[in-house]
Amino acid sequence: MNEQQPTPQYLAAIDLGSNSFHLVVARIENGHVHILDSLKEMVRLGGGLDNEGMLSEEARIRALSCLDRFAERVQKLPQGSVAAVGTNTLRQAKNSRQFLQSASEVLGHPISIIGGKEEARLIYLGVSHSLVAEDGKRFVMDIGGGSTELIIGEGFEPLHLSSLSMGCVSMSRNYFQNGDLSKENWGKARIAAHMELRPVRRDFREIGWISATGASGTIKAVGSIVRALGFKTYHITLDSLYEIRNRMIAAGHIKNLQLPGLDSDRQPVFAGGLAILIATFEALKIETMQVSEGALREGLLYERLGRIQSEDTRLKTVSSVQQRFQVSQKHARRVSLTSHRLFTACESAWDLRLVDAERLHWASSLHEIGLAVSLSGYQKHGAYLLANADLPGFSLEEQHWMSVLVRCHRKKISTKFFTGLPEKEQKTALRLAILLRLATLLHRSRKDETAVIEQVVATDNALSLQFAPYELINHPLQRISLEQEAEFLTNVGFTLTFAS
Repeated sequence: MNEQQPTPQYLAAIDLGSNSFHLVVARIENGHVHILDSLKEMVRLGGGLDNEGMLSEEARIRALSCLDRFAERVQKLPQGSVAAVGTNTLRQAKNSRQFLQSASEVLGHPISIIGGKEEARLIYLGVSHSLVAEDGKRFVMDIGGGSTELIIGEGFEPLHLSSLSMGCVSMSRNYFQNGDLSKENWGKARIAAHMELRPVRRDFREIGWISATGASGTIKAVGSIVRALGFKTYHITLDSLYEIRNRMIAAGHIKNLQLPGLDSDRQPVFAGGLAILIATFEALKIETMQVSEGALREGLLYERLGRIQSEDTRLKTVSSVQQRFQVSQKHARRVSLTSHRLFTACESAWDLRLVDAERLHWASSLHEIGLAVSLSGYQKHGAYLLANADLPGFSLEEQHWMSVLVRCHRKKISTKFFTGLPEKEQKTALRLAILLRLATLLHRSRKDETAVIEQVVATDNALSLQFAPYELINHPLQRISLEQEAEFLTNVGFTLTFAS
């Protein structure tokens, strides 16, 4: 699973944000990322989320049209070289799965949704690679369309991450409706932002930092305004933020607003973003902030490059989770190796892919995580933990796959467990679950030695295992377990046969 792959000449990253979609294309030379091209479109996906949490048809059309144009730029890049992720709005949208299926088909590459803390981690990765190295802790902030990420890190490692449910789109929509920039609206927005910051402000202030850096739309726009207005320092300060806010209050309405350095496409959501930035400066007592060119998409590039160069964050996460929940790494390893051998035997007949091998490996490595809660029904506890934990490096989709496979790795199995996955993937998920079930069954004695299988024959809904002579006689527990397993699998329309 960890073999180093050839580094592709080009990588691309796509950020499906709540306000805008971004694409960057980079050339990789000697392990370094060189940005060649970037595209940005204001899609305002967050503005298309209705009160029931559904993405409107208009927003879907805008998003798919944008991705169709992005697809033209990345269509010649091989699979695996394009990292595309959705953030806050797609985390919230109830119909995000249907959208992602259409979006991935249009783009020609898979698109995943990442959690808030994973978004924060990737933002820090992108920012830290764009700045000059310095000693001490660094504070990083990114205001998106639907969420705001705050991170303290050192070097390239994030130490403390938080994702807050406020962004420039949501804040502008809630407190500056119809472009009204009155002092009263600013007061309401300030209070709302401070309420979101209250749970995290003490921790961040106690940890402290040497320097503060901001990334992405709102903060970059503020940096441009600061330079255009000719303030004493090009760094952002609270005084400069107050001055910009006062100018906006004086304008009274967004249609009257004339701020040098503010692009017209940023103008409709700028007030909400500025209110968040001011409140953060006040709550965390930030003195000055520099602006970074790197952000989420650059972080995606470095993350994908790390996976290719066998520096996969997911490997560190799995090892960390195993230690935290006292999972036997030795037993997880033996189950993973056996499940992979079964996978290889079925790979051609079941048209399995590399991504399926990865999913099976992660689930095999963490299938016993639920034992930290209770032996009784530990597959259910494990499934819950994997679905809801913050797992650096993993997308929400990858976590859901692990959760489903772990839920189904023992005891009774039902097709209803797979309904949360895309319909076209459910059969593959069932097959992977069966391979994991067999691997754990074969190592029930928790020994490396197990009954030797000479041949595995896979057909559409059946699996036949031919054991070496006398193996099942010498392993009576495994024989009984296989007989019980064959009964369990009839509930999902699958036939398991075995002989020695």
